[in-house]
Amino acid sequence: MEPREVLGTARTLLFVPGTRPDRFARAGESGADLVVIDLEDAVAPAAKDEARKQAADWLATRPWGVRINPPGTDWFDEDLRAVSAYPCVVMVPKAESATVLGRIAKQLAPGSCLLALVETAAGIVAAPAIARVPAVTRLAFGSYDLAAQLGVSPEDRDAMAYSRGALVLASAAARLPGPFDGVTGDVGDADRLRDDVHHGTRLGLTGKLCVHPRQVPVVHEELRPSEDELVWAGKVVAASAGGGVVLLDGQMVDKPVVERARRMLRAGWGA
Repeated sequence: MEPREVLGTARTLLFVPGTRPDRFARAGESGADLVVIDLEDAVAPAAKDEARKQAADWLATRPWGVRINPPGTDWFDEDLRAVSAYPCVVMVPKAESATVLGRIAKQLAPGSCLLALVETAAGIVAAPAIARVPAVTRLAFGSYDLAAQLGVSPEDRDAMAYSRGALVLASAAARLPGPFDGVTGDVGDADRLRDDVHHGTRLGLTGKLCVHPRQVPVVHEELRPSEDELVWAGKVVAASAGGGVVLLDGQMVDKPVVERARRMLRAGWGA
């Protein structure tokens, strides 16, 4: 699949440090829908150049994703030049400006697309414009950086609710897939991960950023609709085959209901 199609349908995004090429193959075998080589947070300043080279070598044979360093940093221009040689998903951290993202998009290789990581107050406010940049295929929520800026805990769901909702609404208004939720930092707590995924799903987020391979199957399991939901969705789609509004088990079935059922079936088939 092309990078835009991979990103648009992905449920899980797994980060792998650019300084650990020995882990690249393992990340690719994790079952994650998209692997992103990280040149930003996981890489110390002294190792940026080597990480960039490792990422470029890998991209030469695989259309993966890369999280470059933010615009305005010392490493941004070189990162962008390196990834622009190959079709891939380019994850832009600290995404705050639709204009800047548009300029980045013009430098990408044909077939590439942008994943905007929104993790600042300015980014949340600008989310509707960011989501409408043609090259932006998906939004992702950077809960830890935003929480630090706001002076709250990233695990405080009440404090983070507005920001998550803002990304969901911006994505829907721009006709993008639902955004990726931020990471669950405790990689050993599967119950917490399940609860986080469930919470995000209720708000309209449709994917999850992962920092360890063991998180991937848990997220996939939690995002998969239940058997009862899949049965319901199948009945809705079948009942609506003739078009128009119909009644199913006493409930009205119209276009929005049918679209929800189809999304549910796609999620179930993709598990």
